[in-house]
Amino acid sequence: MLLQRKDIRTVKHPVWLPAVTSEVLTVEERTGIGEWNYRAAEGKTMSPESDAAWKRRRSERGTDTIMTPSVRLQEMIRVIRSARTQCEERGIIQRECADIRAQFRQGDNGERSHSLAKLLYVHMLGYPAHFGQMECVRLIASTRYSEKRIGYLGAMMLLDEKQDASLLITNSIKNDLSHSSQFVQSLALCTLACMGSAEMCRDLAPEIERLLRASNSYIKKKATLCAVHIIRKVPELGELFTPSARSLLCEKNHGVLHGAIVLITELCERNPDTLGQFRKAVPELVQIMKGLVTSSYSPEHNVAGISDPFLQVRILRLLRILGHKNDTASDAMNDLLAQVATNTDSSKTAGSAVLYETVLTIMDINSESGLRVLAVNILGRFLLNNDRNIRYISMTSLQKIVQTDHNAVQRHRGTIVDCLKDQDSSVKRRALELSLALVSAVNIRSMMKELLIFLSTCPPELRSHTASGIFNAAERYSPSKRWHIDTILHVLTTAGGDVRDETVPNLIQLITTASELHCYTVHKLYRALVKDISQQSLVQVACWCIGEYGDMLLKGECEEITPVQVTEDDVLDALKTVLQSHMSSPATRGFALTATMKLSTRITENVDRIRSIVSIYGSCIDLELQQRAVEYNALFKKYDHMRAAVLERMPVMDKNSPGHTNGDTFAETIKEPDLPKSAEEGFPSEPASQVYDLLGLLGATDTPLQPSPAPICTPPTSTSSADILDLLGELELTSVPKSTVTVYEKNGVSLKLQCDKQTETDVTVTLIASNSSQSDITNFTLQAAVPKSVQLQMKAPSGNVIPAQGLGEVTQTVLLNNPNKVSLKMRVRMSYSNQGTMFQDTVQIDSFPSTAWNCQPSISPL
Repeated sequence: MLLQRKDIRTVKHPVWLPAVTSEVLTVEERTGIGEWNYRAAEGKTMSPESDAAWKRRRSERGTDTIMTPSVRLQEMIRVIRSARTQCEERGIIQRECADIRAQFRQGDNGERSHSLAKLLYVHMLGYPAHFGQMECVRLIASTRYSEKRIGYLGAMMLLDEKQDASLLITNSIKNDLSHSSQFVQSLALCTLACMGSAEMCRDLAPEIERLLRASNSYIKKKATLCAVHIIRKVPELGELFTPSARSLLCEKNHGVLHGAIVLITELCERNPDTLGQFRKAVPELVQIMKGLVTSSYSPEHNVAGISDPFLQVRILRLLRILGHKNDTASDAMNDLLAQVATNTDSSKTAGSAVLYETVLTIMDINSESGLRVLAVNILGRFLLNNDRNIRYISMTSLQKIVQTDHNAVQRHRGTIVDCLKDQDSSVKRRALELSLALVSAVNIRSMMKELLIFLSTCPPELRSHTASGIFNAAERYSPSKRWHIDTILHVLTTAGGDVRDETVPNLIQLITTASELHCYTVHKLYRALVKDISQQSLVQVACWCIGEYGDMLLKGECEEITPVQVTEDDVLDALKTVLQSHMSSPATRGFALTATMKLSTRITENVDRIRSIVSIYGSCIDLELQQRAVEYNALFKKYDHMRAAVLERMPVMDKNSPGHTNGDTFAETIKEPDLPKSAEEGFPSEPASQVYDLLGLLGATDTPLQPSPAPICTPPTSTSSADILDLLGELELTSVPKSTVTVYEKNGVSLKLQCDKQTETDVTVTLIASNSSQSDITNFTLQAAVPKSVQLQMKAPSGNVIPAQGLGEVTQTVLLNNPNKVSLKMRVRMSYSNQGTMFQDTVQIDSFPSTAWNCQPSISPL
């Protein structure tokens, strides 16, 4: 009979305590306990007579009554549970702990095991019980099984491998492993598997290996699990258990067989060299699995109609490890996996667990294409399950294989989109990520319609991710520029406050390239601006378009949209509203003020009103807005003849033009430049060896380039024009294109390093991070460290989110001052989150390119 505390208090360790008898207390004893509890709860003290009577009854139970000592444990539990306040409970615990200490000091009086049992209950309540550690050691060394059992239980609860007292029981465990009783052996095995340190594992590993060959299945099962703990603590001891682990596969006992599978799995994961030995056992594992699948009903191991699902899951997991990147092992298990996938009932949780493990195994081995389609269909059936947990793990698995089995996953697109309407936020997030991965040029319109509907109703924490995914999909698969612009404007109207900062310049660049849609765009943005000015990103784009194409808005001629007659006052009123609104950010006000100024060259009747609006902000508290207003006022006053030229329409922006990356990567490949023209024309130049060293930044060849003879330099003339030409020649010489070198590439994240030598002691290092995976990299941070002789200054990064599929970059500039011109070394640590999983890696750059003191690049990951 077992007793476990089940009240509402938090139990530190769910450990079973020894049974107690159910002997009932007398009425007098109940009254005494109840009176004591009541008065303690009221904060009163009992009368000397009552207190003495209660203590007398309590002391008499050990000698003068027939009650066994275990009843005192039951009585203590009852009294503690009846405590009405935390203070009362602490008082009871303190008195009981004092009695337990007194019992420990009295020596071997037959009550020590019962006192330790009470102390373990106190420990379960979270109170200090460290003074019972040595008592555990003494009881383990006892010859009585009842005391040894409590001693081992206390050791597992009160001791751990970090305490010196745990080393004192090593010899006792070794002796008990050779005991004639299987129950004593099992106590020692359980204790070693629970809290055995590395030193204990090394000392006792031969004993465990001996017990693996025992004839008793009860001992063999516990020895197998103990061997697993030893391998985890001391992986190099795995070779000791490899022969025995293979022989355990012939066992008929399910417990021993289950432990053997766990042991072999641990050996394969800890030591890949053993994979070759255990791959020979794949036919045996297949036969065991077939026996489980086709076996008749066995009530001992049956769970919801599935024969021993725990053992099946373990076998499938081991087969996945053995079949990974191995054609022979994969071919041997293909038929079995097909049989399990078709014959297992998925209506129960046990069957779903087996099927899910089967799917993971199929996807991880070199399986046939038909088998992979079957696995995807199983995951598709999981999507229809009422259990949200099953739907979640199904979408998680589909997310991993959507790139390799895209067409098979596309068949379940409708079900995946329906999961966007689920009430659970985690299911919604997985459905969103999978839906974005399924977008293609064929289904872009239908999928984008569903995603836009989801954007309008999704939780606030998902809006940013949804908007980013829609932008990336529209960038890749947009059928037309008008559709692209309409989609982005729809997102800005719905969730303009949740988009990334680079959305505004990206949309402006897109609008400038679509010259035939300028009129349509400015009309649509003006209507959106008049309707709502709370979405800052939308307001900024609208102000920019009104400033650039305000003349088209005033003409009121647009074929693509029903034109609205707009006057100059209407446009200026809209911009003035943006300038005066408390919802407008400083950046938005800057857009509005610039748009107002640009309209001064596109309208004719309200120039004085524009001049007055601009002059008001000449004393604005915001410095950026004040500077703009002051400069615009100067255009009106001193440089009015230049105003039209300065405020003319912006040319078409090239997305890859310098200074306008908008977070996108350059698609151009770096070509090796020729020698600068300034050297051929006779202008002063640096030694050619430095130029060649710079070209060798990528380290594409191991053969050092030979320096060319220095060109003949023509001395400059004394005229000012010659000085200017000489200056331009030096500038042209030093403008060698920068090269980059990749220092890190993992999990889809690529980090490139770019060096630029500014002076003899200063170097500017630019770190450029890009993302080739299918999901955005978030929480991206960089940290750098250099030797003490070098001074380091890190500028603010361009962002902390790297867009997926190479659609953006994050850059961070590092300034290095090397006064001693020592060989530069840098250690860069990066941390980032990918689909909710945090990664942290460190890379060491042992030497820098030639621009930083003539060193060849050398990168070593840590």
